[in-house]
Amino acid sequence: MTYPIQKTDAEWRALLAAKGAEPGAFDITRHARTERPFTGKYEQVWADGSYHCVCCGNTLFDARTKFDAGCGWPSFSQALPGAITEITDHSHGMVRVETVCSQCGAHLGHVFEDGPMPTGLRYCMNSASLTHEPTKPESTPQ
Repeated sequence: MTYPIQKTDAEWRALLAAKGAEPGAFDITRHARTERPFTGKYEQVWADGSYHCVCCGNTLFDARTKFDAGCGWPSFSQALPGAITEITDHSHGMVRVETVCSQCGAHLGHVFEDGPMPTGLRYCMNSASLTHEPTKPESTPQ
């Protein structure tokens, strides 16, 4: 599958290093690895804002859809429309639905049908695949 943003492995490595991405971000985003549960920097972040692809900056989730699934990874009940592409994943002897960034193909995690209503979905993401941008305070009129 091809994505609008294409780079070589060397270019992705350099880009992630320049952004100060956490160790393992390249293997997670470009080679579908998974970080250990309860180790990611966003697993217990509850600030307002939005979550973006660490590779290309594509906005993926509104922080208001984040919930504590108790699984050890940041979990969201809804992705922004068109932000994520879902791919059937047959790895590790299981059938799951992998989620990748629709702009650059970065592996984000998986989506499961055991989340809260109204969607019933749990987008289980690797922190190393994400960046968080807090909501900017509104300026007061002068």
